[in-house]
Amino acid sequence: MATLATSTGGSIRQELTSLFGASISSTFPDAGVQPSVAQTNDPKFGDYQCNNAMALFAKCKGKEGAPKNPRAVAEAIVAGLPASDLVESTTLAGPGFINVRLSRAWLGRHVGDMLVSGIGSWAPRGQARKRVVVDFSSPNVAKEMHVGHLRSTILGDCLCRTLEYCGADVLRLNHIGDWGTQFGMLIQYIADKRPGGLSAAEDEDVADLQVLYRAAKARFDADEGFKAAAREAVTQLQGGRPEYLEVWRRICAASRAEFQRIYDRLGVELQERGESFYNPRLQATVDALVEQGVAVESDGARCVFFEGRDVPLIVQKRDGGFGYASTDMAALHQRLTEERADWIVYLTDAGQAGHFEMIFAAGRRAGYFPKDREVRIDHVGFGLVMGEDGKKFKSRSGDTVRLVELLDEAKARCRTTIKERRPDISEEELEEATSAMGYGAVKYADLKNNRLTNYRFSYNEMLSMQGDTAVYLLYAHARIAAILRKSGKDVAELAKSTKITLGNDLEVALALHVSRFSEAVEEMLTDLYPNRLTSYLYDLSGVFNQYYTECQVIGTEEEDSRLLLCEATAVVMRQCFHLLGITPLYRI
Repeated sequence: MATLATSTGGSIRQELTSLFGASISSTFPDAGVQPSVAQTNDPKFGDYQCNNAMALFAKCKGKEGAPKNPRAVAEAIVAGLPASDLVESTTLAGPGFINVRLSRAWLGRHVGDMLVSGIGSWAPRGQARKRVVVDFSSPNVAKEMHVGHLRSTILGDCLCRTLEYCGADVLRLNHIGDWGTQFGMLIQYIADKRPGGLSAAEDEDVADLQVLYRAAKARFDADEGFKAAAREAVTQLQGGRPEYLEVWRRICAASRAEFQRIYDRLGVELQERGESFYNPRLQATVDALVEQGVAVESDGARCVFFEGRDVPLIVQKRDGGFGYASTDMAALHQRLTEERADWIVYLTDAGQAGHFEMIFAAGRRAGYFPKDREVRIDHVGFGLVMGEDGKKFKSRSGDTVRLVELLDEAKARCRTTIKERRPDISEEELEEATSAMGYGAVKYADLKNNRLTNYRFSYNEMLSMQGDTAVYLLYAHARIAAILRKSGKDVAELAKSTKITLGNDLEVALALHVSRFSEAVEEMLTDLYPNRLTSYLYDLSGVFNQYYTECQVIGTEEEDSRLLLCEATAVVMRQCFHLLGITPLYRI
């Protein structure tokens, strides 16, 4: 049988899955079993393992000519494997596990090819050309962004970056709260309290709006006359009253500018499409749901009921007004029909999971989902950010922590640390380093946690130079950069003419872990847990440190090969940093 040369793209697991799939299809053509390949738990047995033998034995048992036991099945699978330069050897273990040892020569070539072709050659292409809509961040107008917006913004940006790396056409949507009752409160309060009322045109300041919002909300809750006037103001705003629209625009502009300052710091790109965008579509959306029988009238409101749920989805209130459900239904319809999304991802706190389950179910009943293509839709929930005392994260005054203050504090602490280590650092370089480290530390501390759990926010822990932190990883990357600088060699040119030779087990272990980057990306996108990628990055740093401790690089016969292995590690680390939204540092 001819040897199959494996490609440089995709993951090793995919390559092995194809090989074992070919064997199973030819050896057990009627079994209908998909190949199952995973990394081994203990590297002394091999690098990967095929676990199909027992399932195949169960399928074949009792049939004429069936194998006598799972081990016989495993032997047949191994015998049917196409020859490949990827596989050095196979061994059997237990009742029927097939362990695979990869070829050292292939691993060296694989890593070397990446250095020549670029890390993009390793991007999993399962999402290529897909239209993906990601709905994240979503702050409310007239309010400052606070720590509660941190997770949605950071998680959403990480998922977008990863999807884009994998070839998807990503629409990053910021579904801001820019419509509704709060604007009636603000407009009416400004009209009553500000000298000159609504006619006093002035640029709004979001901090002033926060004060106005709190005062307006207190009055709205306590004064029935003001509440009625505020609701009437909303109606007139939605009806297009010019002076009300002008105030609304000023309020939105002030908030938008404040949001953008935060996004610029975090390196997050978004396209704003707030609730107001969908407002003209709401009545038609509700009418269509009623006409289809998806929504029915109940106690004056229009609702979608679901078996097993006590509370329905209210798509139109009894007074004719609309709420979040109305907007979310209109948004879902627009994203599926006009944007023609193949995948839609919503990032909100885990408490909204039930709401989105009803939205998705109602959309399916209404026929929103196309029949000509498969669409994936996910609600990516997340837990709360807690203080060091284990309670909801608050400022000393008891208020919700403003996101700008949190970022400022992280950056200021990094400034002190870096200045102590490098007293001669220039102000420009110090600014760059403190921003990269401070903001990166905040992001990594969030992303490394299982997104569904609450996590404890601690400056001391996230800025530690030891353990699983962005600071530790940035130092690790800077250390590799220092090795490459010290060599004085052009590694890009070196990669074109030098083969990577893996002469000992530590070199093999590092090359293997570097090569598993694609699998980490695949796993992250399967269930949308960014901590899969942070765990991979942290482990990679650990494998490199062990390698560098025991394998001298500069001044050895293997110097050129080992420099390329260092560069490959740094390239993968930088790609991980990019996907996580962290700026790498080359010198700290």
